This record gives sequence, structure tokens and C-alpha cells, in this order.
Amino acid sequence: MSKAPPSLQRPNKDDDRAWHAYWEAQAQPWRAEPEIDVGRQQYLEEHLTVKEREWERYPFKDIVLDRADVEWLLANYADGRRFAEQSYQLLHKRSGLDLRGVDLRKVDLHGLPLQGVDLYNAHLEGTDLREVHLERANLSAAYLQDAYLYNAYLEDAYLSEAHLEGADLRAAHLEGADLSEAHLEGGNLSGAFFTSVTNLKGVHFGNEKSGFVLLAGVRWSDVDLSVVDWTQMNILGDEYQARRREKENGEAKDSATRLEEYRTAVRANRQLAVALQGEGLNEEAARYAYRAQRLQRVVLRLQRKLGQYLFSWFLDLLVGYGYRPGRTLFWYLAIIFGFSIAYFASGNLSPLEAFIFSLTSFHGRGFFPGSTLYLNDTRVILAAFEAVVGLLIEASLIATFTQRFIGK
Repeated sequence: MSKAPPSLQRPNKDDDRAWHAYWEAQAQPWRAEPEIDVGRQQYLEEHLTVKEREWERYPFKDIVLDRADVEWLLANYADGRRFAEQSYQLLHKRSGLDLRGVDLRKVDLHGLPLQGVDLYNAHLEGTDLREVHLERANLSAAYLQDAYLYNAYLEDAYLSEAHLEGADLRAAHLEGADLSEAHLEGGNLSGAFFTSVTNLKGVHFGNEKSGFVLLAGVRWSDVDLSVVDWTQMNILGDEYQARRREKENGEAKDSATRLEEYRTAVRANRQLAVALQGEGLNEEAARYAYRAQRLQRVVLRLQRKLGQYLFSWFLDLLVGYGYRPGRTLFWYLAIIFGFSIAYFASGNLSPLEAFIFSLTSFHGRGFFPGSTLYLNDTRVILAAFEAVVGLLIEASLIATFTQRFIGK
């Protein structure tokens, strides 16, 4: 058990301020709880000193621990401390604290040095892990639903198959972390840090049933995004949240909140689109870039910029902001055939002649062979109008294909 320097007196059990000073003096400023009693220490030690033939049994599987228990274990057993008191085989089978399968649900563990701790299959649902140091920790298959991991240090941590649904990972450091097959549905990764060695293979970012992850402000760096199945992400969690009329507590959102959330959703989609484009994932990038444009239109509406909103709506309807080429083709054909019917109904033209005249008028070259028409003639007026519409469609078509296939 922990030994205090002779000059320090152990505080009273309920004197939190004195305990804080006591731990500071022992160079353990991360400790916040009074030390557990001798009986509890012996209980924890008995579970750590499992016999070699029982090593496959997790020492603390399904055992409920609180912060004071974890603090004592970290002070005495983390990074191999006091393992020398155990058998040689025990020492070399595991060099860090073994908390596999432990029950730490809703425990406040914020700020603890859990580097290298083995939390495989541990229950950490709703646990406060903000600013905790979990570098190189094994959190594979751990249950971290709704856990609070704000600004947590998870560099090189193993999170493979971990359940992080609804977890708050804002500003978390995930450089080099293994998130393969991890479940992040409904989680919050806003402002998180990735690097090229972060493993996202098979990660689950969201679905209709469990929700979608929030990604605004993520530092994507050079992380490999090609290993993610982006088809599962119909929308980002940022957009899903913005479209909700009510807050989490059921209260109606005010206009300022709605505007800020839509702006955040625009930023999240654009940032992801840029990251995907940099990886050569053009189809996926186009999808999120298009969603960003549609969300920006909502921002314009909330800002009461009616003219810009209507023009944005027109561009979406006409060409899908350059990301929906099929719409341009649809309107092209609709206008050609629509004016063909109008020309045919005006008389003196066969269906074929009406179609050809509509086609040439659309491109600004309408003519009536062998006919003398005045400028106030209905067909001349229709041809002039179609030429103007055709000019707009052609310009949109050029912009569409330039945007879509040249990327300019």
C-alpha cells in the first residue's frame, strides 16, 4: 500500500482539501479521493494475484470499482509497479494494469494517467474520462456508450470493436489510434485529431437506427478515408442535429441556435468533402459538398436573405449546384419538347419541323424556312424566349460539367 513521507500526516477521511494537498506532496496530483482502507486494498490485491493457471480469467471481470479503487491501483500497480512482489510469470505476462472486463460505469475517471492500461471488454458506459491519459491503452471491445472523452489523450490506443455510440470525443487526440470496426453511431468527434497512422478500417460512423456521428472541426490530416464505408452515412450527425426542431431536453430551439447549428453542419460537410477529395474519393466528396450547399441555403433563409436564397434554390433545381448533371439534361429535354409542342400548336409546322425549330431556337439559331414572319409573331416571341432560356441552360450545363469532371 502507499507509503507517505514521515513528515506528512494522513488526513481525516472526509477532508477533501487535505487529501488533495497530501497527494500533491506525494507527486500524485491526479488523485482526488481518500485512500481506500486496508481491507479494500487486500481485496483488490487478491484479485490481482490470480494463479498462473487462472490467468485467462480477468482479475476484475464484472467487479464494480470506483475512482478511489482505480487511483490506488494506478499508484501501486500501473506500469509494472509492485508486480515484482508477484510471481515471475505474472510479471512477464502483463506489464500494465489489467482491468479487462471491469465495471466502471458512470465513474468519474477524468484526468487519470491510464496509459497502457488494459480495459479490454470493460464496462465504461457513461464514464467521465475527460482529459484522461489513455495513450496505448487497450480499449478493444470496451463498452463506452455515452462516455465523456472530451480532450482525452488516446494516441496509439486500441479501440478496435469498441462501442462508442453516443460518446463525446470532442477534441480527443486519436493520433495513431486503432478504431477499426469501432461503433461511433451518434457519437461526437468534433475537433478530434487524426493522423495518417490512425486506423479507421470498418469503423461505423452511423445509421438510421442509432444516429450519425458529429464531425465538425475534425483534423483529418492524412488519415486513410478510403477504408470507411461512406454509403452508411446518409447524413452527418451535425446535419441531423441541425434539422431537429427541439433540443435534447425537449425545448424548442430558438432562431440563434438553429442558425449556429446549420452553420456548423455546413462546415462539417465541407471539411469532410475536402478531405475525401484529397483522398481521390470524388463521388463521396461530391455527395457531402452537395449537402453543404443545400444546408447553406437554409442558412440564407434563416438570415432572411431572400434574394440569395431564391437564387440558390434555382441553382439547385436547375443543376443541383453542379453536382447533379442529370437535372441539367432533364431540363434541357423538357424545354426542347415543351417548346416543340408550342410551335406545333401554333400551326404550319409538322411535329418533326416543330422539334427541329425548337432545337435550333434553344441554341439561338431559330429560323422559319420559306416564311415571312414579323417580330410580333407568336412563334418569333416564343423562339426569342427559348433562346434566352437556352442560354441559361447552356451556361449551367458548361458549369456543371466543369465542376463535375474537371473539378474547377
